Amino acid sequence: MPPGLELRDFAALLPEIVLTVSALLLLVADVLLPRRGRVLASIALAGLAATAVALVPSANAHLEVANGLLAVDRFALFFKAVFLAAALLTVLMSIGYLEVEGARAGEYYFLVLCATLGMLVMAGSIDLITSFVGLETMALSFYILAGFIKPNPRANEAAVKYFLLGAFSLAILLYGMSLLYGLTGTTGLRVMAATLAGQPASPLAALAVMLVAAGMAFKIAAVPFHMWAPDVYEGAPTPITAFLSVGSKAAALAMLLRIFLEGVPSLDADWRPLFWLLAVLTMTVGNVAALTQSNVKRMLAYSSIAHVGYVLIGLVAGSSRGVTAMLVYVVVYAFMQLGAFTVIVLLHRRDLAGDALADFSGLSRRSPFAAFAMLVFLMSLGGIPPTAGFMGKFWLFGAAVEQGDYVLAVIGVINSALSIGYYARLIVYMYVKRETTGSEPVVSPALGLTLAVAVTATLLFGLYPRQLFSYAEVSARALGTGAVLRALR
Repeated sequence: MPPGLELRDFAALLPEIVLTVSALLLLVADVLLPRRGRVLASIALAGLAATAVALVPSANAHLEVANGLLAVDRFALFFKAVFLAAALLTVLMSIGYLEVEGARAGEYYFLVLCATLGMLVMAGSIDLITSFVGLETMALSFYILAGFIKPNPRANEAAVKYFLLGAFSLAILLYGMSLLYGLTGTTGLRVMAATLAGQPASPLAALAVMLVAAGMAFKIAAVPFHMWAPDVYEGAPTPITAFLSVGSKAAALAMLLRIFLEGVPSLDADWRPLFWLLAVLTMTVGNVAALTQSNVKRMLAYSSIAHVGYVLIGLVAGSSRGVTAMLVYVVVYAFMQLGAFTVIVLLHRRDLAGDALADFSGLSRRSPFAAFAMLVFLMSLGGIPPTAGFMGKFWLFGAAVEQGDYVLAVIGVINSALSIGYYARLIVYMYVKRETTGSEPVVSPALGLTLAVAVTATLLFGLYPRQLFSYAEVSARALGTGAVLRALR
């Protein structure tokens, strides 16, 4: 048995083990069953479902495994459930898309599972080394997936830009991590927090925090580290764009919370103003830029940037309610964003890209269910009741008000109102415009199921949010056993 590992560690890491085995089985199946895309999709779905089942035994666990490298707690479990749900919906929306593009399914689903595995590691990591391993496992998979449709020049451009800028940001992140290690002599976040708590503030610690924040800001596409996102979102295969905008950002946010609330909470005087500025710039620039877009994928890219700004309000608040609001928003954003991209996938056919505003013209007459679903998602993204997006934003802005940061809350409300402009424009195209382009969209069983799940979750969490909020609060308090959050109040 490897040093530092015990039998209980393997039991606690059962979800990661199951997902790894599923990914390897998928590669073998791809060799034995070439060009059987639907069979391979079924294997990928079965592997993700089995991983979800493997989460159940550790539902109430709160322990450290692998010699303190990983935590198995409700905080990690919360994010792992989100990652697996996002991956399941991504696979469902990819089945027909890959058939239209004529792309090989085996490598595609294998990389989706590998990206999900990296996310699982990031959610539970309480050490800078495992955080880095998980981050790069996810990032390398997305670099390849972004350019997976090789004949598409936009996909190739997206992959190159994403890889180059990702490598540059990684260097910044690693430099910041190395400074933290030099200051504390450890890569363990919880030991690091105890060490820094007994040290006076120093310029070197402030520099380390700034570098780590800059590296993580790239991963979540916060302004001014966002320039890769619109091009990558537009050029990547649409299901991957959806997964990247949801899974990748959720994983980076989980890692962000671990590092800043479990690793360097005593340096909050350095990082809190920095994230305040990032939140304001991100939500404002994202919404203003989205107003000028005619490509729906680019519009949703800038919208996604703006939503990162909203989520950072919870981190700036630094309270239990703030972190709870972040977790709630991650869930509701996942369903409404994945649902919106599913409609784009539905419109994508050989004679139509499906990602231009004109492609949505008259959608209410061509596919009433798809138009209604998109209406629900856009209303939720804009924060209009009774959708889940409204409840998520209400809780985030409330967390800022609770901490006395009225300026940040007002800026968030103004930006949320501003976003209605570009969401309403797309609704006008669907319900008012009459001209149509391309062949008629067909809602396949897989896409229909994806849309149904996303619409149901978006409305359910808006009308009956109590259970989600309760579980998110319990998960937030598991972060550092709640001591960190109490100290930051």
